[in-house]
Amino acid sequence: MAARKTTSRKPKKQPCPDCQNGQILESFQVGGRRKRVSDDRQEALCLTCLGTGEAPTA
Repeated sequence: MAARKTTSRKPKKQPCPDCQNGQILESFQVGGRRKRVSDDRQEALCLTCLGTGEAPTA
């Protein structure tokens, strides 16, 4: 009889704790001389997962 081969499963990828899809919402400053924080938000790349949406492996 032939030896039975076992296959290893890939571990499930954990979602990033800081974002859901690789992007976060961030406030930004507007104005000429007196910079004030805007009430609006803009999308930015998540620095924890670098935009992949998966938790970094250590």
